[in-house]
Amino acid sequence: MRPLDVAQAAERQEPALPLTGDRSPGASEEPAAADAAGTPGRAWCWLCRSSPCGSRVQSEAKKKAPCPALGLFYTLLSAFLFSVGSLFVKKVQDIHAVEISAFRCVFQMLVVIPCLIYRKNGFIGPKGQRIFLFLRGALGSTAMILLYYAVQTTSLADATVISFSCPVFTSIFACIFLKEKYSLWDALFTAFTITGVVLIVRPPFLFGSNAAGMAESYSDHLKGTFASVGHAVLAALTLVILRKMGKSVDYILSIWYYVILGLLECVIVLFILGEWSLPYCGLDRLFLILIGLFGLGGQVFLTKAIQIEKAGLVAIMKTMDVVFAFIFQIIFLNDIPTWWTVGGALCVVASSTGAAARKLCQGSK
Repeated sequence: MRPLDVAQAAERQEPALPLTGDRSPGASEEPAAADAAGTPGRAWCWLCRSSPCGSRVQSEAKKKAPCPALGLFYTLLSAFLFSVGSLFVKKVQDIHAVEISAFRCVFQMLVVIPCLIYRKNGFIGPKGQRIFLFLRGALGSTAMILLYYAVQTTSLADATVISFSCPVFTSIFACIFLKEKYSLWDALFTAFTITGVVLIVRPPFLFGSNAAGMAESYSDHLKGTFASVGHAVLAALTLVILRKMGKSVDYILSIWYYVILGLLECVIVLFILGEWSLPYCGLDRLFLILIGLFGLGGQVFLTKAIQIEKAGLVAIMKTMDVVFAFIFQIIFLNDIPTWWTVGGALCVVASSTGAAARKLCQGSK
């Protein structure tokens, strides 16, 4: 009965293989079975005499089983890379934030272009998604410029904490544009975020003249605060656009629009401001290269984390951005955060963590 079994295995493979000629079922019994056994999918195994092979199913299941905490590790690594990149931005003080953004776009472009060519997805994207890709690139690149400006004009911890209010704005914009429900919990998290931002900014009309005692740099601190809030708003709009596109667009193509539109925007702004200048110090040039590489690495690991882990857990682990910002500010910048900043950070982190945990609980029901 062995030739009949081989014929049955051949019949199972007929839809996937072209017919090259008429051959009898028993003409090449062992080669046909070997081909079937080596073909992925439902194949016949000579040893197990079953389809598919039981041993191969177990080995494939072991290969596909990811590490339980791999997504959280990717998120932690992404937070570390983003924080180190922000630290380098803080170290490079003689170059405008827009020019730093331009250098980052150039270095990321050198990596993204080969990826697009390899994946053969083109450089324009699906016809119905191009407007969303354009908005994602324009808003995302503007958010990057505002974040770098905030890091340069205010403390690293303050800029990171205020920009971390992005999830609150995301809930608001998702309610407006995606018709998602905005509950009382979301309003409570928004109130916590506003409280945290106020504690960090410490406006004089609320905290008195002591708030102006920031070594005559309160105006710069205020500019950095507004830039951080602007980054949070534009980043929230970017997330809503990405959610609108879903999985219909490859994430590499999304990064491509982010890079190319960001570079174009930076060149136009630098031409208007007349701030273009090459770094004189070799260390600054090294920092610029590392900012681009670390930014790209952070994006890649964050994307991989979202692909294999629940978004709520990823958002909670993202709070490590704030922890790294405080650590780097104390160790490398010799700047001890005030208790007002610590209190504001706790409010913002509690708001973001609560929003993510609520989304996670809703998704598990």
